Amino acid sequence: MMTIAIAFLITVLLSPIFIPFLRRLKFGQSIREEGPKSHIKKTGTPTMGGIMIVISVIITTIIMSGKYSSGSMGYEMWLLIFVMAGYGILGFLDDFIKVAMKRNLGLTSKQKMIGQLGIALVFYLILHVNDYATYIQIPGTSIQWELGWGYALLTIVMLVGASNAVNLTDGLDGLLAGTAAIAFGAFGVLAWYGFPQSEVTIFSLAAVGALLGFLVFNAHPAKVFMGDTGSLALGGALGAIAILTKMEIILIIVGGVFVIETLSVIIQVISYKTRGKRVFKMSPLHHHYELLGWSEWRVVTTFWLIGLIFAALGVYIEVWIA
Repeated sequence: MMTIAIAFLITVLLSPIFIPFLRRLKFGQSIREEGPKSHIKKTGTPTMGGIMIVISVIITTIIMSGKYSSGSMGYEMWLLIFVMAGYGILGFLDDFIKVAMKRNLGLTSKQKMIGQLGIALVFYLILHVNDYATYIQIPGTSIQWELGWGYALLTIVMLVGASNAVNLTDGLDGLLAGTAAIAFGAFGVLAWYGFPQSEVTIFSLAAVGALLGFLVFNAHPAKVFMGDTGSLALGGALGAIAILTKMEIILIIVGGVFVIETLSVIIQVISYKTRGKRVFKMSPLHHHYELLGWSEWRVVTTFWLIGLIFAALGVYIEVWIA
């Protein structure tokens, strides 16, 4: 509770200072023309608020890790900080290009992918140097599958995939902040259950507190957006947590909302390119429901509820069934 409270307070106290600063710099969100027309009114809302989330998580993690580990932080904690900061910087560059250089698409797909792959590769190499176990375990069972060098590929796919999946979910006021807080909370519980008083638990709960603090200003109508700075950092961190807790498969369940959002985009693209028809009115999926006439708040709260169900299911499988 102290970890959540500290991260929450840091974010809440930073926001009234940081949001006006972003507004003075004219770091406002530009809305894509092909997006829902109701979003046009959001043009100019300060973005890059993910900086506050990243700062809050890192500061809280260092404070609380020092309290519970006699000032000595293990390499796993530094890895989590590295991944969050690394993907956060990548997202910051993307956001900066969009708002400062007025290039609505930010970094090119190739540039972003190279950055994501590079961070993921460094992450794996550090694990490899520390003789990290290369098996995955089937949730709810004692069955382990040794991957050997295949674990390198899994690690890279998980970090890149998770960062992109979470990024796709960031499209409505409070949607990602809420669903990500739920997912990090679930992993906080799972990490505590598997590794009592572990630094991974502290990091996860710090993310929960920071996201709840951010949600105070990001809930509809949002006063600030996290941008790719926040979404890429959060996605990468979730992937890293799943790997460090040896719950790689559980990530698919706990992050069920992110998986569904990603699948909706994949299905839409494949359908349009092969049949010339769209399955959804718009992808990712949350926009589909908007165009069906749902209010933004209704879409967001529904996705929060679905995220909570997925998170509870993941915890149930890993804790009670196992």
